[in-house]
Amino acid sequence: MARAVPAGPGDPHRTRRGGRGGRVFGYSEVMKTLYAEGRRRELEERLRRLTAGSTPRWGRFDAPKMVVHCADALRMALGKLPTESKRLPIRHPPLKQLFVYWLPWPKGAPTARELLERVPAEWEAEIAGLLALMEEAGMISRDFEWPEHPAFGRMSHRAWGVLGYRHLDHHFRQFGV
Repeated sequence: MARAVPAGPGDPHRTRRGGRGGRVFGYSEVMKTLYAEGRRRELEERLRRLTAGSTPRWGRFDAPKMVVHCADALRMALGKLPTESKRLPIRHPPLKQLFVYWLPWPKGAPTARELLERVPAEWEAEIAGLLALMEEAGMISRDFEWPEHPAFGRMSHRAWGVLGYRHLDHHFRQFGV
């Protein structure tokens, strides 16, 4: 029988499981997620280091366009921005799990058209909007009715939290923050 034991300081949901048939690590220990308050604070601090004039290490986004893209991705996740579904092989296991949880994100990967359309407004307003969306997404209830992701289709609460963190992390790394 597996038993949960504390895995260390920080997130109270972190567990390490031992015993026969038990997982070696709970997902929150291995996977960073928007649902962990400490991870959201880390992302918030990184976002606040970004300036409108920050230059990308790769890609075509400037900093304001990247912030708008990230905000719109969270709006999509929260059901506030409808997107057209694509019928791609990555909608199905095991490819979906590999892309959401494990594979490094490719630079310049295609995205939903709807996440590229909005023109950035005033910098501080865009930053405040993204911060509010990060907090809203991070505090969302487990029973929230998630929309279908345009590339990955139906996803679990856990998958949305991990994908949200990884997407923001990818773009913050793009700008060296």
